[in-house]
Amino acid sequence: MRVLLKSRVTVIWLCLIVATVLSWESVEDLHWVHELRLGGVVVMAIAFLKTRFVMLDFMELREAPVIMRLFAECWWILVGLLVTISFWTGLFGPVV
Repeated sequence: MRVLLKSRVTVIWLCLIVATVLSWESVEDLHWVHELRLGGVVVMAIAFLKTRFVMLDFMELREAPVIMRLFAECWWILVGLLVTISFWTGLFGPVV
C-alpha cells in the first residue's frame, strides 16, 4: 500500500479528484463565486490544468521527445486561452 501512495501517478490521480471536487463545489455550493463568468473561468482553469497533468502523466508526454512535449504544452495553453477568452467575452452567446 505504501508503494502505491509513493507513486507519482497515484498522487496526480488524487490531485485530479480533488480538483474535480473543487471545480464542482466552486459553482454549486460555495458562495464566494458571485459572478457566473468568474465561476466559469475558475472551472475552465481547473479543467485545463487537469488536462495538462493527464497529458503529461497518463499519456506519458513527460518523457516524450522535446518537440512532442512542446507541441502538447503549447496546445493546452492555446486552447485554454481561446476557450476562456471566448467564454469571458460572450463570443458564443450571452452568459446566463
